[in-house]
Amino acid sequence: MGGRRRAPLGSDEDYSFVSPIVKYLLFLFNFIFWIIALVMVAIGVYARMMKHAEAALASLSVDPAIMLMVVGILMFIITFCGCVGSLRENICLLQTFCICLTVIFLLQLTAGILGFVFSDKARNRVTKMLNNSIIHYRDDIDLQNLIDYGQKEFGCCGGVTFTDWSQNMYFDCKPDNPSKERCSVPFSCCIIDKDEMVINTMCGHDMQEKEYTEAGNQIHTNGCIDKLVNWIHSNLFLLGGIALGLAIPQLVGILLSQILINQIKDQIELQNYNLKHSSDPWR
Repeated sequence: MGGRRRAPLGSDEDYSFVSPIVKYLLFLFNFIFWIIALVMVAIGVYARMMKHAEAALASLSVDPAIMLMVVGILMFIITFCGCVGSLRENICLLQTFCICLTVIFLLQLTAGILGFVFSDKARNRVTKMLNNSIIHYRDDIDLQNLIDYGQKEFGCCGGVTFTDWSQNMYFDCKPDNPSKERCSVPFSCCIIDKDEMVINTMCGHDMQEKEYTEAGNQIHTNGCIDKLVNWIHSNLFLLGGIALGLAIPQLVGILLSQILINQIKDQIELQNYNLKHSSDPWR
């Protein structure tokens, strides 16, 4: 379907064609993200296979590997439509690609606006998710590493306060809890002195039984929710740049696909016009 086609005599334009620049630029755009999607799915599958079956069932709703696989599969399907649609000049696939990108962009924009307008509800939702993650802390090694990384980076412990770790069955402070980690907090909550020759990995032991000020000498007592909110307020320009960086490729994909669709439609209309009037003896 590609290439130049002669327009009918007397028409406003002599040639109508599908631009190879737009066509192959859209293909390259989709191919890059198609490869990224394959890598994401492969990493997610590998991480999932390395888990124990019982851990997988226990933490399915908060498993980072599952989230990575879902996002990767969706990206793979969408970019596949874009790749094949651009190469084959298939309007149906290109429209599917364009509609999917538009819907994703609108959903992201809506989520951002709703998150800003209903910040209190968004905060409660994040708190609920974090508490659920604390409950499954020992069930999923990926989730455990993610929480530990967050607590170390933000210098925090728990959701609202360090005693939130009682929600986990191993750190629960109930008197009948037989766990050796009873009333403790993870090592990632500890305040590490870089000058210490030997790091005390048991610094979080029995911290939930101590007073707030006393515990604050050895661990971070502030919750991660407040730390996260403060970090967001301090890095609004950075987050805005990241959001723009995510939006630009989507808008470019929508624009290129729409240009290519219009060019293909124009070419089909011109071809049909030529076929219709080719038998006209007066043309």
